[in-house]
Amino acid sequence: MPIMQTMTEQRVPVHIWTNDIDDGAKKQLANAASLPFIHHHIAAMPDVHVGRGATIGSVIATHKAIVPATVGVDIGCGMLACQLSLTGNDIDEKSLQKVFNQISRDIPVGRNQHKEDRALVSVAQPFEARLTAMTHKHPGLLKSFGRFSNWVCQMGTLGSGNHFIEVCLDENNGVWVMLHSGSRGIGNGLADYFIELARKDMERLMTNLPDRDLAYFTEGTEYFNDYVEAVHWAQEYAYQNRQSMLDLILAGMRRLLPEFTVLNEVVNCHHNYVAIERHYGEEVFVTRKGAIRAREGDLGIIPGSMGAQSFIVRGKGNPESFNSCSHGAGRRMSRTAAEKQFTQDDLIKQTKGVICRKDKHVIDEIPAAYKDIGQVMANQSDLVEVLHTLKQVVCVKG
Repeated sequence: MPIMQTMTEQRVPVHIWTNDIDDGAKKQLANAASLPFIHHHIAAMPDVHVGRGATIGSVIATHKAIVPATVGVDIGCGMLACQLSLTGNDIDEKSLQKVFNQISRDIPVGRNQHKEDRALVSVAQPFEARLTAMTHKHPGLLKSFGRFSNWVCQMGTLGSGNHFIEVCLDENNGVWVMLHSGSRGIGNGLADYFIELARKDMERLMTNLPDRDLAYFTEGTEYFNDYVEAVHWAQEYAYQNRQSMLDLILAGMRRLLPEFTVLNEVVNCHHNYVAIERHYGEEVFVTRKGAIRAREGDLGIIPGSMGAQSFIVRGKGNPESFNSCSHGAGRRMSRTAAEKQFTQDDLIKQTKGVICRKDKHVIDEIPAAYKDIGQVMANQSDLVEVLHTLKQVVCVKG
């Protein structure tokens, strides 16, 4: 059964699709709900938890203003998934180990990027003119980009943290490829730069904020249009980054597995982004930080942890969630807490049957550090319907 509770102490209500929420996340949601330009209410998805500046799992609609921290620092982060014509009968542990090794060779992970002679120049080139125009207007961006200023070499790379590439089997033994990534270091640099500009704007205007991370730009101010352009650039880059990785993954798999095709459409959806949408009779900016769009008929992806089920879903178009749903299971504990509580043996047990890294450096991504994805899905049965249930057999972590 779906669960929704409402916080009503703020300027606008906060609708929350879970009872599993800590005081820190409630405080962040209350702070956001006190801002003067919030439209109608705030929606918090069942994977809600504390985030940097703004709550992960929040959906915030605003009038003529955007809070950069509610978009997040990994602008355009999201998921991609596609079904192949292969079945579980076409693969075995030996071939899957080869796939794991091939993906690990072809897709740079962590802070790594493609070497210049392997960079996807033709794919990245269409992004160059707009980025050059942004850096001419804002030279400080070049410093913000840091070591990722050679952004062309980031196209087709995974990143770190909870980013991943998986090969999965569905409920009918069908094979899927699924991945999670965003706009990489270049998107992070754009986000950090404009978040700091927004803070300076608030200080200059002596605006009183419940949290300095909720600094915002309003329409008509000096940097509003520049931030919107930067966000759109990073979102488009992130979308193409996921598609580029898929192309590399499929090319590698074709060298190792029986001949196959991609079935149906590729699902490629953001879960850290902003878009103009119409809700409750008005055109507003909708920011989803750790949430995906789930209009009636929209296809989406809700992953579990590296040892749990994931789901391909179809949106039901629930207006109270601003046509949204969760972007995953959501963390139950911080990375530091997970590393203190669990051991490498725990990780090995919880990822049994999955070809993946099982060393101490990925303990922070242990499945037990996340909420129960089954409960998360039950809480949002009024937001989405499940089309496919996936279980990973290969997982390459960032």
